[in-house]
Amino acid sequence: MFIDADAIIKTAAVLGALGVLTGAIVAVYKILESNRRQSAEINAMKEEQTIICYALQGALQGLIEQGCDGPCRDALKMLQKHLNKTAHKPDL
Repeated sequence: MFIDADAIIKTAAVLGALGVLTGAIVAVYKILESNRRQSAEINAMKEEQTIICYALQGALQGLIEQGCDGPCRDALKMLQKHLNKTAHKPDL
């Protein structure tokens, strides 16, 4: 069997194409894995922020019960309005 320049060029072209295809598949996999990881982190942050909002709501209600009116009432109304709006907003 004789290996000429044409066979070497065709082999190199096939290997190059396989390398590019493998690189593209790996790149897509890395992007999807990064997206999955970011989604998990975002969901954890949303849960933490929900807990913080409800704790803040409880603290403001406690202050109002002790007689701290004015800004506490305004802040509580705004917080309740925000929580109500976000509770009825569809997840994207």
